[in-house]
Amino acid sequence: MSTLQFTRTLPEDATGAALRTDVREGLTRLPKSLPPKWFYDARGSALFEQITALPEYYPTRAEREILLARSAEIAEATQARTLIELGSGTSCKTLHLIDELSSLRTYVPVDVSETALRQAGQALRARTPGLTVHALIADFTAPLALPATDGPKLVAFLGSTLGNLLPAERAEFLASVRSLLSPGDALLLGTDLVKDEATLVAAYDDAAGVTAAFNKNVLHVINRELGADFEPESFTHIARWDAEREWMEMRLRAESDATVKIRELDLAVDFAAGEELRTEISAKFREDGVRTELAAAGLDLTHWWTDEEGRFALSLSRA
Repeated sequence: MSTLQFTRTLPEDATGAALRTDVREGLTRLPKSLPPKWFYDARGSALFEQITALPEYYPTRAEREILLARSAEIAEATQARTLIELGSGTSCKTLHLIDELSSLRTYVPVDVSETALRQAGQALRARTPGLTVHALIADFTAPLALPATDGPKLVAFLGSTLGNLLPAERAEFLASVRSLLSPGDALLLGTDLVKDEATLVAAYDDAAGVTAAFNKNVLHVINRELGADFEPESFTHIARWDAEREWMEMRLRAESDATVKIRELDLAVDFAAGEELRTEISAKFREDGVRTELAAAGLDLTHWWTDEEGRFALSLSRA
């Protein structure tokens, strides 16, 4: 009989406090910037689901291709009895892996959304008899206190979320993941790969305009949660490839001079015509670079898998 447990380490007011801090700090610095996590209210999450089905947006399909082809190899290589997924959401990506991990006893999904964790946990409980699901309502970018579980452990960090972190932030994050692992435990990491500029820009600026709506959704979130008076249609979605840093940037460009009032922060923010607010970076990787970053955190890259077109990679590394 499967069991389902929940542990909250994220304070009830943590999301609102973090939003206030990020908006105040991000909109009072030059150049202005906001972290991409604030795209994802209910509307933003629905828009992102639409993005993953767009012909221009390859990462989700490419990663799924790898998981379908390689989950049996991952299971054989790790023999994991505990699977910990950071930023698990609905846990739909890991179903293939869970099916192949015959030794798996415990699944620990980690996410800030209690709703997503409950939906995923209940579905897994019905689908996988005998599996213990211990969900953590937590921010995986902060230090984690994991439940006591059997090893070997496999930590999964899928999608291309690692690329949303600046290099110093990536180093800190990977070191924190290493601290969760004992010798022989493993990390399964998703990374989007460097490719031609046209393919990258199209993935972040689709013809249907869904990504533009997703980008502007951060302004709707700030309006609703902090009493701001942004006019989202007065901003233009920009997707730009930075060849030197090898990352994509999403920005919002003010089309005219404006002063935005944010009531909950007692703050007025001036925008000049043409000024840009950076809302996301998405770094793209090469195998040697991933190996170097993992090694700096005390992790040894042992397996590297890509989709047939070489667009996306899953890597397995060991503590």
